[in-house]
Amino acid sequence: MSRVRFHIGLTVGLVLTASVAIVAPVMAQPTTVEPNYTITVDPSTRGATISDSMYGVFFEDINFAADGGLYAELVRNRSFEFLPADNTSYTGMTGWTTAASEHGAGTATTVDDDARLNERNRTYLQLELSSAADAWYGVGNAGYNSGIALRAGEHYDFSMWARTTASGGTPLAVAVETATGGVLAAPLSLTVRTDSWTKYTGTLTAKQTTDAGRLLVRAGGTGTLRLDMVSLLPRDTFRGHANGLRKDLAEKIAALRPGFVRFPGGCLVNTGSHEGYDEASGWQRERSYQWKDTVGPVETRATNQNFWGYNQSYGLGYFEYFQFSEDIGAMPLPVVPALVTGCGENRATADEALLQRHIQDTLDLIEFANGPVTSTWGKLRADMGHPKPFGLTHLSVGNEENLPEEYFANFEQFRDAIMAKYPDITVIGNSGPDDTGGTFETLWAKNRAAGVAMVDEHYYNSPKWFLQNNARYDGYDRSGPKVFLGEYASLDNKLYNSLAEAAYMTGLERNADVVKLASYAPLLSNIDNVQWKPDLIWFDNDESWGSTSYEVQQLFMNNVGDRVVPSTATGAVVGPQPITGAIGLSTWATSAAYDEVKVTAPDGTVLFSDDFSAGSGQWTPLAGRGDWSVVDGEFVQSDAAAQDTLIKGFDPQTSEYDLSVKARKISGAEGFLICFGVKDSGNFYWWNLGGWNNTQGAIEKAVGGGKEQLITKPNSVTTGTTYDLKVQVRGTKVTLYVGGQEWGSFDDTKVMEPFAQVVTEDERTGELILKVVNAQDTDAVTRVDLGGLRVRKTARMTTITGDPGEQNTRSAEPIKPVTTTVSGLGSTFTRTFPANSVTFLRIRTR
Repeated sequence: MSRVRFHIGLTVGLVLTASVAIVAPVMAQPTTVEPNYTITVDPSTRGATISDSMYGVFFEDINFAADGGLYAELVRNRSFEFLPADNTSYTGMTGWTTAASEHGAGTATTVDDDARLNERNRTYLQLELSSAADAWYGVGNAGYNSGIALRAGEHYDFSMWARTTASGGTPLAVAVETATGGVLAAPLSLTVRTDSWTKYTGTLTAKQTTDAGRLLVRAGGTGTLRLDMVSLLPRDTFRGHANGLRKDLAEKIAALRPGFVRFPGGCLVNTGSHEGYDEASGWQRERSYQWKDTVGPVETRATNQNFWGYNQSYGLGYFEYFQFSEDIGAMPLPVVPALVTGCGENRATADEALLQRHIQDTLDLIEFANGPVTSTWGKLRADMGHPKPFGLTHLSVGNEENLPEEYFANFEQFRDAIMAKYPDITVIGNSGPDDTGGTFETLWAKNRAAGVAMVDEHYYNSPKWFLQNNARYDGYDRSGPKVFLGEYASLDNKLYNSLAEAAYMTGLERNADVVKLASYAPLLSNIDNVQWKPDLIWFDNDESWGSTSYEVQQLFMNNVGDRVVPSTATGAVVGPQPITGAIGLSTWATSAAYDEVKVTAPDGTVLFSDDFSAGSGQWTPLAGRGDWSVVDGEFVQSDAAAQDTLIKGFDPQTSEYDLSVKARKISGAEGFLICFGVKDSGNFYWWNLGGWNNTQGAIEKAVGGGKEQLITKPNSVTTGTTYDLKVQVRGTKVTLYVGGQEWGSFDDTKVMEPFAQVVTEDERTGELILKVVNAQDTDAVTRVDLGGLRVRKTARMTTITGDPGEQNTRSAEPIKPVTTTVSGLGSTFTRTFPANSVTFLRIRTR
């Protein structure tokens, strides 16, 4: 084949962020040390083209990512709809307290009656005022985290809807103060004049910077005052949009230069117990995310208590998602409910009319995004300030469904309807919640047979898994559906996790003809409201910081390249280790009983035996949860709600043994967990029988707290039945038996590849981008052979390195990229890549 032509420019192109340090040129490294790795590049062969939208971001309202996060609104529960955190009683006063001057008097209650602002925003605040002259009574709100954050000199737009019965009107004083009454902004004086809902506005200008402000709305006089949609928004939002986004968070996302934005979830898309209006609780309890709830004027939008157990105002809705995607040059990629639950739930709608309504809602969504202003939903988009279509091209149906048959039947109805009306839209299916197993295989087979264009894969695994699976997509069918890796992460936020992810990303790029889209997840987390970790960007009410994975993702996303230049690497790998460690028992959302635990050598010698006649003194709790005790000669975990109740027993001190145990489910949602190879609470194997709400069985391997599945198959257990279980461990191989019959086996022999690389070409600048990850504690002396290609002797190098156990925090961000100019390059050269590092070399061709 002819040699590939590289495009030559006059300058070296490299995207730098403000955090990148640029230092003096670094001279060529000595080459006296014998290389332990070799990278060989083949510039004569053209590799896969890399999509412009290869890397993107996934936004889900988890960890208080929207209200109190990316959405700039400073008032918590501005519409008096939110449920309290414990869900024990509904008052509508979540986030609010009463506030009065010395002689101010009155009562504050929330009301849902015919005087409401509108049907979706049903609850409002009613103040019965009985103050003396020159006295004030009302309410205060401290927002999220420790209070409302203000910056000195900045403007904050206040608004509210109000009505009064007072014939001469009701005077209002609006202020932002400290908890002790210190004035943070000159107060506003407003007068509510009529008994019809009217919007009142004003501007507060901060006198000082604080993160502990409190908004006060107090009224004078007597009468009945009704308030709703009490709002305080910074004027300095991202791109200056009204009802806009918090600037520092939006800027951090924009700095990634994402190719797409996947929204609004995630688990909150397809889980929920209410599909219509519920008279008892309003629009509150776990209604699945539906786009029509989130558009139009903010005072007409619904609120919702989402899957993650807290309230959403929907002030950040579909219009704002589309607008943000457009602002940062990213492709919008919405996810719509498939009416089959996922994320550990197993329900599918039997209501055909409801399914058809959701399908029509999806068609209406496409019209909202792309339709002309003369169409019903295109007109709404225009009325919201965006006559031009948003240019929607991709849409995903469903998220992590555990019922593959039911999900795919619904998915095909969605796809058929969309393709009939909008044939240019790419409709994306999914493969369930895991990277392997029965659901994964079933859904992939169905997607493939139906000719689905793209399949969404999700997985969260240990760093070891990512270092063992760099070649995952090497064997995928090049003519089959493309892969959208919609959610992935290594389960912690330390540099070592980021290095493992970086090594894996070299495999994603190498397989860019199969993997077309990929997004780390989740994106945002409020430091005081964490429901899932790891996360890419962390924040409180006035600060934000990127995790080590943010730094790695930004480096990759800003230096993707246009195509892959084929390359290979040779060098040491880390081989498999035999399974050693203690035995253990556990439960998950289940009460279970265990008895006759025995460990024997292969020759039958008894190494350990416990029938619990002498109590449970040979067992040690590791997880610190559950209620373990000996009851009637059995070892019982009696708390049917407790999750992960791991308790550790005998350590055989060998990798050659048999573990037998009798297990019986007493009550609860799942089955039982038989543990082996237990090192500590974050490193073990367990045999999960009756998992996932008693629908699946699996062998799960926990490494550093993250779990991966080595076997997954349909399985359930029967309450009250005693099961004879046996785990046979032979080095790296494990065979499992139920009632003497083999249930399954695995051989944990995967090697770990701590050294990974990929080469791409930036056609605009005429540069090779050599990306090398060294995720181990020793330097990697590496010989690089560019296949005879003539290149400049100097290159731009960006490195992220440090203590693998380090992480970026609110107080310090030690893991940052450093950029230097290096020399001594040629068609072949030797370079030492530091221990625990990601290195990008942008090499200019002649």
